[in-house]
Amino acid sequence: MAVQENARVTVEDGIIVGTADGRELKADLFTPPSGTANRAGILLVHGGSWRNGDRAQLRGYGILLGRAGYTLLSCEYRLVPSAIWPAQIHDVKAALRWFRANAARCGVDPEKIAVSGNSAGGHLSLMVAGTQNQSEFEGQGGNPGVSTSVSACIAFYAPALLGRAGAAVSDTVRELLGPAANDATMKGASPITYAGSGYPPTMLITGNNDDVVPDESSMRMYAVLREAGVKTELHVYEGAPHAFDAVPVYGRQCAQIMQLFLDRHVLGRRPALAVGATA
Repeated sequence: MAVQENARVTVEDGIIVGTADGRELKADLFTPPSGTANRAGILLVHGGSWRNGDRAQLRGYGILLGRAGYTLLSCEYRLVPSAIWPAQIHDVKAALRWFRANAARCGVDPEKIAVSGNSAGGHLSLMVAGTQNQSEFEGQGGNPGVSTSVSACIAFYAPALLGRAGAAVSDTVRELLGPAANDATMKGASPITYAGSGYPPTMLITGNNDDVVPDESSMRMYAVLREAGVKTELHVYEGAPHAFDAVPVYGRQCAQIMQLFLDRHVLGRRPALAVGATA
């Protein structure tokens, strides 16, 4: 296990947060500079079409939001084709249970943990938010009985309704869900199915030139959450393709709007908004 410091954010690599199918599930912990922690946590979930990617993918957000006082845990999960659904959500929830069970060790308030993910990780983050403490999605990854509730959710260019975003994505979805997948399976694995009044505050971020997960996915999720009375906001970047925040100038701005959203909905720092103000 390596421990290093990046601009005073301490990074602890390779923490074992659970086991699945005889393998260790690992995560990286980002701890804010001494004296700056706000005691709120964020679970980061990487993307990669459920078949690629790793926990280092969102390291930039770990550093940027760590500097803002947040403690972050970047997790991994089993990938297809070696494991099919619901292994992925089981592993993410195992990491979340570890985070909450070890809140004191991490310097986090267990009631102030959010989840954030990109692409496939955004899908998993939305599923975590919509299936809090539902037994069929919990799995056996360690720390049984620990709550998998979250205070807020952030999802970048996330598939919200599986099987409805074009042939290429549908092929990927079929690989995720396995050969026996049908409409009922796709519905059960679609975040939009769980978008109801108990959903936590959610921020959706996408680009309107995304040919992998079209912006319609985030827009539909936003509309359903709004109709259910959920506190939600949507950011659409003009001309931006999939994974646009890998470009540093976009990534830094996304970290800023993530911080503002989390400050408001997790920490309760809600600056007054003037109504009817003029420039």
